[in-house]
Amino acid sequence: MHGDSMEQELINQLLALPGETIHLEKGEFLFHEGDIADHFFIVREGRLSIKKFEASGHIFAHRLVGPNNVLGEIPLYETNTRTYVFNAIAREKCSVYSIRYDVLEPAIAKDHSLAIAMMKIYTLHMRRQQAKYRDLLLYGKKGAFYSTLLRLANSYGIQRDDGIYIDIALTNQELAEFAATSRESLNRMLSELRKLGYVAYYKHHLVICDLDALIGLLDLDSDTIDPNISNIE
Repeated sequence: MHGDSMEQELINQLLALPGETIHLEKGEFLFHEGDIADHFFIVREGRLSIKKFEASGHIFAHRLVGPNNVLGEIPLYETNTRTYVFNAIAREKCSVYSIRYDVLEPAIAKDHSLAIAMMKIYTLHMRRQQAKYRDLLLYGKKGAFYSTLLRLANSYGIQRDDGIYIDIALTNQELAEFAATSRESLNRMLSELRKLGYVAYYKHHLVICDLDALIGLLDLDSDTIDPNISNIE
């Protein structure tokens, strides 16, 4: 169930282009929402959180970006002034390879297979983003939290005897940001699921003890869930 990274062949192709390596400490921003966008990024080490800061003070976490995954592809396809639409923040020490758009675009124009691969990345990320918004609108805060757990299972889940272990440590605040809710609401929802025996929580690591029951709360058929779309990365 571990989230798979982009195809290694594509990553190698991108890393062969001229660029520079950026090193970030935990909490540092790779870019801010509204910054002029002129670079495409490949994460080499560590993980970044992609977040939106609302005027109300709420923080909405969109996805995590780990090794051999990319970010900065959305502005590449914009025709007006290109700006980053989210904030990218290092969750830990990170190493990121940065390629200027004016280097990447000629390479895409020359290489048909690279152009198709880049469009697939863009489409996949847009579909994941739309699915996340859809869940929030359709199911409300509880459903957004339940679907966040499914996404984590698809991206970082390891099957164990006691259930699906989420192999990434997340604070309650981070979980609340992914579910677009307050930490207080998140704590109540998490407590409910623990009482039902659907999840357990050990040292910031979740274990989903009953995935089918969780899917049932969303009134979904497990056969209809696409792990490639229902994914936190």
